[in-house]
Amino acid sequence: MTLRLYDTRAASLRDFVPLDPENITMYVCGPTVQSGPHIGHVRAALSFDLLRRWLAKRYGRVTFVRNITDIDDKVLANATDAEPWWALAYRMEQEFTAAYAGVGILPPTYEPRATASVPQMQEIIATLIERGHAYPAPDGSGDVYFDVRSWADYGSLTHQSIDAMEAAEDADPRGKRAPQDFALWKGAKPDEPADATWQAPWGTGRPGWHIECSAMSKRYLGSEFDIHGGGLDLRFPHHENELAQSTAAGDGFARYWVHNGLVTVDGQKMSKSLGNFTLAADVIAEHDPLVVRYALAAAHYRSSLDLSESSWFEAEAALGRIRTFLERGDRMAPARGAEHREGLPTAFTEAMDDDLGVPRALAVIHESVRSGNAHLDAGRVDQARQDVSDVHDMTLVLGINPLSPEWRGGGGASASALDALVHTMITQRAQARADKDWAAADRIRDAIAAAGITLEDTPAGTHWSIDG
Repeated sequence: MTLRLYDTRAASLRDFVPLDPENITMYVCGPTVQSGPHIGHVRAALSFDLLRRWLAKRYGRVTFVRNITDIDDKVLANATDAEPWWALAYRMEQEFTAAYAGVGILPPTYEPRATASVPQMQEIIATLIERGHAYPAPDGSGDVYFDVRSWADYGSLTHQSIDAMEAAEDADPRGKRAPQDFALWKGAKPDEPADATWQAPWGTGRPGWHIECSAMSKRYLGSEFDIHGGGLDLRFPHHENELAQSTAAGDGFARYWVHNGLVTVDGQKMSKSLGNFTLAADVIAEHDPLVVRYALAAAHYRSSLDLSESSWFEAEAALGRIRTFLERGDRMAPARGAEHREGLPTAFTEAMDDDLGVPRALAVIHESVRSGNAHLDAGRVDQARQDVSDVHDMTLVLGINPLSPEWRGGGGASASALDALVHTMITQRAQARADKDWAAADRIRDAIAAAGITLEDTPAGTHWSIDG
């Protein structure tokens, strides 16, 4: 089987052929840390966490880079006298890290900050000027622009012509040759903090947004790497401009372009500028983090995801079925190791190899749960044992195994309180049965059932699960 990914530039599914099968290289645009993360940021990061996990399962080593944009117009705009731009950026970076970790997103191999790679950005800018693809503003402002008409391939990522593009609004147009030219370097301005500038041959200033990722990806992955990822909203102008400046500078750059769909609210993209966002910290505080992970992963990564309260309920119910089966299977059909099939179920692998088809993969997991429960009900322990093993393995790949150490006790204080309450009622029921007080035992059983809780009496004790 061959892994296929949808390549935005090719506008089609492509067989994934890595530069080095022993080390897959992937760069994903990380956050601009002017304010805290909303749930759309977490969905984007989770999409590439799932891809990274699958690549690691298939190939072994994955060098995964996700940057931090800690110098930008928005960061400077949100800074205050009490909290300078660099302090704001660091505080917001910590909030993103906490949100990602909260839903089980693995840390990147490298997570560079833009401010640590300014010399590398200047090297690319100098190369572009030397090759005739960039020019300093003639007014001496210190601005440097990329000349989009000097690069015939400009627009190839988003499949549009220069004349159809809107003017680039990422810098003062005071020295531009054409409205679409974009900023590589921004000359210092008197109303911006002096410590947000660096010396450069063209004048004191700071980097433009797009050049940051070109420099960091090259520094950490080399001049050519396998996959460049990011949100659908970054295709233009950010990724289009990255591609143009890197290739014009002579680099092979990204071989595959992968973009995740957006989280929407009433059909509109969730964004800070529209004010329709839900903070990730609020969602994670209100819901079991594993439920949040499952809900965000349940839709295909390229599709838009419209979240509602039902999203959390459905994810919780689905995880409840998986958890109940695994706990039941581990009790009734414990693993014996060598008897199991090696590798993942074929249907699961085919789903994941087909452009990271997580929804189909989840369907395979739930079919194995259904099959395994049927085997357990019929006493077919050996067949059930295989299903239990498969579900453990598949959910581990997706990072949603509810019995994994990071998720044990998931649900926080409310789950712990419910568990304590149910076990108290189970103990009371057992005592009533021991006392031959059948009426009391039946009342307790009926009260538990009315709450949607199922009891299972086994030689090892009584276990409970939520119906559904």
